[in-house]
Amino acid sequence: MPSLLSRTIEATQALLFPWVFLALSASCLPGTILRLIREGRFATLFYPRALRDAWFTDFWGRIAGPGIRRDAAVRVIPLLQGRVDGGRVVERQVSRGIGGTVIEVGVGSGMWVDVYREVADISSEGESEVRRRNVGKGGDDGNASKGVITRVYGVEPNEGHHAALQKNIAKAGLEDVYRIVPVGIEDLDNPEKWDGKVEKGSVDCIVSILCLCSIPDPEKNIRELYSYLKKGGRWYAYEHVRVEYSWYMKAYQRYLNLFWPHFIGGCTLCRQTEKTIREAGSWEDINIGQPPDEFWYKTVPHRLGIFTK
Repeated sequence: MPSLLSRTIEATQALLFPWVFLALSASCLPGTILRLIREGRFATLFYPRALRDAWFTDFWGRIAGPGIRRDAAVRVIPLLQGRVDGGRVVERQVSRGIGGTVIEVGVGSGMWVDVYREVADISSEGESEVRRRNVGKGGDDGNASKGVITRVYGVEPNEGHHAALQKNIAKAGLEDVYRIVPVGIEDLDNPEKWDGKVEKGSVDCIVSILCLCSIPDPEKNIRELYSYLKKGGRWYAYEHVRVEYSWYMKAYQRYLNLFWPHFIGGCTLCRQTEKTIREAGSWEDINIGQPPDEFWYKTVPHRLGIFTK
């Protein structure tokens, strides 16, 4: 068992890390301003939302994204395989993995695109065998149950991410499968806003990875996303949520949240995302929880799991 000293050091580092994260974001702002000036995008400098998006694009792409991708993969990949139970990663498959038509929300520069090609399948005996997931064109209801991904709609209204996202799609060899949706959730079924349309009740899976913290009007948009799922469709969620334990951690997170959205692209720490998804509609099954290795000093706690409609 770790000593009291080592536990104290670990807790102190965890409590201070969010401020380090904010400082890293702040360090990117001068470079973003210089880039915008070089590119002649002077209007962006005087439009706070556009400047924030450009700043966050630089911070996420160059500093935060790669590290988060590396650290979160040990949870996200099993999640998409259906190997999570009560927030805990398990060896056996307890739910169906992704397949069919997929909506991925808030894809950013596409740091999870390769997962659709590389994620492991689970054999009928419950043993994992790493092989390429079947990904193909077209689609029918049978493909979802076979674990064949027929279409991925990547929702990303921030155009600053699109160039990097397109490169990651090409790198994964998914040009015929993965489609960038350049509008918000509210316009997924509106062909006047983009050159496509997603029909409500037509989607097999929704994937949200650390993104619902920053969508506008979360209650409305999460209900909207729910309406796109078929009966039996699945929502794979890995999101950070509001602290619900100990008054001092609640107070600490809320104080931190006074600064966080301004430095981290509109991300909000204190959303009750699990509760909002639960209340979006009727669910046949909910299997979600907080990962067991997140201790009391976790300022940004998570929920990991699957909702089945």
